[in-house]
Amino acid sequence: MKLAVVAVVLAVAASPAEFVAAHRQADGGFAESGGRSDPTLTAWAVLGLVSAGRQPDPSTASYLAAQPVSGASDIALRILALRALQKNADSEVARLEALRRRDGRIGRLVNSTIWGVLALRAAGRPAGGSVRYLLRAQHRTGGWAWYPRGAPDSNDTAAAVQALRAGGVGARARAIRRGLTFLRGLQRQDGGFPLVRGRTSDAQSTAWAIQAFVSAGRSPGGPVFRYLAKLRRPDGSYRYSKSYAATPVWVTSQVLPALGRKPFPLR
Repeated sequence: MKLAVVAVVLAVAASPAEFVAAHRQADGGFAESGGRSDPTLTAWAVLGLVSAGRQPDPSTASYLAAQPVSGASDIALRILALRALQKNADSEVARLEALRRRDGRIGRLVNSTIWGVLALRAAGRPAGGSVRYLLRAQHRTGGWAWYPRGAPDSNDTAAAVQALRAGGVGARARAIRRGLTFLRGLQRQDGGFPLVRGRTSDAQSTAWAIQAFVSAGRSPGGPVFRYLAKLRRPDGSYRYSKSYAATPVWVTSQVLPALGRKPFPLR
């Protein structure tokens, strides 16, 4: 009986970072339980762990550098992870810059431009034309969408606020204020944020919102953290929502920067 009690106490004490770190595979990549290493999940795991003050094993950087990747958003995510690991990402930055269009868009999407700006700033590169594109892409409601002329959502809006701040837009600028107002309008009574109006709150959307407010020097408010606390499981992982507990490594990796109040790009 005593051993069982000790086991329960240890489980309760498990941290989110420990949960994520425990899912590193022999090849240096990260995977959900029972799955194979995945480069996208590995990049998110890196960002989560570094934001929590933990440096992944050197094999993780080697794994990331060796994996084929295409598409502006995926290239940008790899740059963010490599720079968080303080690794050279010049070749990936050159690939990303080659995808920038005359109007400033990086790739085909608003989303890929958002992540492109964050990646370029993480690498110390200017992103002026792409910042101007994002300012033009802001919806009349104050939010940003995944693609041009799409409906705004909380995740892209929160990431866009971070990208604009990283690109030099002031914390009190109109675009930032409107973006945060859009986000606050989505917050539900449980303290969390949904992807779009009408849905239930979820951990990842709530984490993005926290990062956006922090990037602008605003307090996210206590209810958001209380909402996340209710989603934490004894093993340190986070549920996606009250009803679902899918992809816990991915969800927990994205919650970690919010818990540490660390917006992207990580400094």
